Formats: sequence, C-alpha cells, structure tokens
Amino acid sequence: MAVSETVLILAGGTAVLAIVFGVRVAMRRAAGGAVRRSDAGETAGGSGAPDVAAVIALPPLIFLGFLVAATVLEVLVPLPVMAGQALARYLAGAVLAVCGFVFIFMAAGRFQAAGTNIPPTLPTTALVVDGIYRRTRNPFYLGTTLVYLGLGVAAGSLWAIALVVPLLWVINTGVIAPEERYLERKFGDAYRAYKARVRRWA
Repeated sequence: MAVSETVLILAGGTAVLAIVFGVRVAMRRAAGGAVRRSDAGETAGGSGAPDVAAVIALPPLIFLGFLVAATVLEVLVPLPVMAGQALARYLAGAVLAVCGFVFIFMAAGRFQAAGTNIPPTLPTTALVVDGIYRRTRNPFYLGTTLVYLGLGVAAGSLWAIALVVPLLWVINTGVIAPEERYLERKFGDAYRAYKARVRRWA
C-alpha cells in the first residue's frame, strides 16, 4: 500500500518538530533548567498554590499530539484537499509556518530579555508586556498554531485543518486559562490591567 503525500508531509513534519522540541528541552536541561525553580513550600502571590501554572501538559506536546492524530486519521480515512495544487499548498503552508516561527522567536526573545522561564511548568519570574506582547497575550500559542496550520495546509490535510478547532479549545481551557489564573495570583492588578488592554490571541 503506497503512502500518500499528505501522510508523508504530516508524518515528516511532526517528526521534525518533535526533534526540534526534544533538542530544545535537552539544551535547556544542559544549561541548568529554570531561571529559578520553586522551593518545595513556595507559592504564587501568597495564595498557597504552587508557584507554577497548573497546565494539563506542555503545549508543544499538545500540538504534536494533534498532528499525530491528524496523521493517523489521514491513513485511516484520507481527506486530502487541493491535491492537484501542490505549489499553492506549499507556498501557503510555508508562509503560515514562517509567520508562526517569527512570533515564537519574538516571544522567546522577550522572555529571555526579562530573565523569566518559557515553559509553563516552571515559575514565571517577571511579567512580560512589551514587544510582541503589546499585540497578543499568547504569541507562543498563536505562533505554534500558525506552524501547525502551515503544516496542515502544505500537506493538504482536511483532518489537520479541522482538528485546529478542538486543538484551540484544549489550549484555551487546559493551558491558557490556568496560566492566566496563575499570573493573576502572582502579579495581581498589574496582570489584570495588562489583560484588559491586550487581547488573548490578536
């Protein structure tokens, strides 16, 4: 049984992104991990809650999980789109992915400049509200969503494109909402004022 171009692109893209994520995690660990790790009794804003956001999983793993699901669905029930317009798909997908990576790198640069941790499973040591964060409260997730969509469009996978709806629901409820509750506990009125003037996505 021949493997379709859609499945090859989705599987290959997922593998590359998984390797990039793994390398980034390994580099972080080799560099010493967190900017500052919580002590056992440390809490956020004196609330008694641990000094980390209670996210359901690391966001890159959620995105990778949905890419794997789209790949499996394409194998079982293929739903390719624009099969005869490969160049258009590749160009549109590349534009989306490049824009996504730009957002991610801009956000990472602001976090590094502020000296705070990027993973939501580590303590946030500073409230970042400048640069790309003046436009969106979640440039990491906006950027990663664009990369995900770029891969789905390039592959011509209707499954990947359709799964972005439940993907964003999971990110909103399982990652962003817990992060925002954590930041409100830790930074209080400063974060509430920021949240009031900047949109969640864009």
